Amino acid sequence: MDLLTTDLCDAHEEKVRVVEPMFNSFGGRTAFFGRIATLKLFEDNSLVRKALESPGEGRVLVIDGGGSLRRALVGDQLAALGVKNGWAGVIVYGCIRDSRAIGEMDIGVFAIDTHPMKTVKKNVGESDIPVTFGGVTFTPDEWLYADEDGVIVSATPLH
Repeated sequence: MDLLTTDLCDAHEEKVRVVEPMFNSFGGRTAFFGRIATLKLFEDNSLVRKALESPGEGRVLVIDGGGSLRRALVGDQLAALGVKNGWAGVIVYGCIRDSRAIGEMDIGVFAIDTHPMKTVKKNVGESDIPVTFGGVTFTPDEWLYADEDGVIVSATPLH
């Protein structure tokens, strides 16, 4: 990606919302962008699997996991589904696991941290709704850009 978040902020300061620094990059793709799809859930990744099984079409899945550091919402199997189905990236307000394997995959994965414990499966959560964390509201079909310098969101494409 030649679209650097720093350059996009400089060129479109009035259009971007900058997420508070909190994420580590775990995926093999360290810079990515795409339209936003959202999930809101807590320590249950059933909906994550359903989302990543669907066509990604270059989108970024934003998962509001409530910031939980007690369970991993994405592991290598789910990340592999994301690669297979054309997702550009996943932003996890929570933890992932299998970080070494995910680091070798062609997908962007940002998360707060890692945790070895898998989630419970209750099929509880919401999809395609605005979610808020890091001082930013992520709205489905808006645009997200992520790289080594941070994560930014815009109502309209910046590229």
